[in-house]
Amino acid sequence: MDIKLQKIAILCNYELLPERVGGMDYFFWEFDKKCKDNNIEIDWFFPNKSNHGNYLNLSIHSNEELNVENNFLTFYKKNKPEYTHVITHFVELCTHVFYKIKKISSVKIIAIDHNPRPLNGYPLKKKINKRLKGILYSRYIDVFVGVSNYTVNEILKDFGSHLKSKTITIYNGVIIASILARDKRAIVKPRFLVASHLRESKGIQDLIEAVNLLPIASKNQIQLVIYGEGPYKQQLLDKIQKYSLQDCFSFMGSKANLNEVFSEYDYMLQPTHMECFSLSILESLAANVPVITTNVGGNTEVITSGENGYIFEARDTKALASLLENIYLGNKKISGNTRELVANCFSLLKMVENHFELLKK
Repeated sequence: MDIKLQKIAILCNYELLPERVGGMDYFFWEFDKKCKDNNIEIDWFFPNKSNHGNYLNLSIHSNEELNVENNFLTFYKKNKPEYTHVITHFVELCTHVFYKIKKISSVKIIAIDHNPRPLNGYPLKKKINKRLKGILYSRYIDVFVGVSNYTVNEILKDFGSHLKSKTITIYNGVIIASILARDKRAIVKPRFLVASHLRESKGIQDLIEAVNLLPIASKNQIQLVIYGEGPYKQQLLDKIQKYSLQDCFSFMGSKANLNEVFSEYDYMLQPTHMECFSLSILESLAANVPVITTNVGGNTEVITSGENGYIFEARDTKALASLLENIYLGNKKISGNTRELVANCFSLLKMVENHFELLKK
């Protein structure tokens, strides 16, 4: 289907950091290229500007004094561009912002939901507030997109089942070719990594508790390497010191080349309490590195326990300790190649194509 020259706006509440280049960065670059190849111009609205990677080629608008949404509204009122679509990423759904956009423009609005939900759900007051917002503002969003089936179900739960007809799933994807693959996996004493933002909801404190529960022989030898930065780092370090586990854990900070790092390890650990659909899980699998993770969010939509990783209940430190012990001793192992599933179902090319199809509808 031929598309006439269009201009669209994409609002991304996503900070551009040269030291943290992940799957979404690659998606933004590839989607921009796909649109340009089809005569579609994009104005990108991010919290900040950056020239790392391919951001140099994007038309980026940022304002340090305004958030992404208000920066877009100010820009639109001043310049009155003829957009056909407005797409949002990492922007709160069903707020008055969507009403304001529709009030000044006839654009089609597509809202992408990447936001994880709390393990035990929202408090009652917040549930009521979200349902009211769904009644008031969901009519101004033309398409809701969840990055997993879990996310789609949460959108309907949050804002109302009346949105079902205009809510779809588009899975995240990764660039397979850029991710180095591990060719051989250690059966006994494998190497473990964690790739995560260091905040409480990522559950790394549970991993520390689990390691402390290991028998002395394993505890004295097991090595876990953590990539990432975040506000919860000191609490994690304090817990490691409390249990005298300094020899077990190494913190490597943020790395821009994690696509090359995964293949140096045998298993990835992600003890998260909340997740939508993890790109780091996809990247790890693409590196032929199985994933040990929790039963939250979209994790179970990609991890089949015993085939390409292991699933345990979030916060169950005893279950995690048991998994670690059995995997470390070779009693449990993943033998198959985990890369194939990602190549077939969760490639970045497929993600870009699916998002691009939204502009034709």
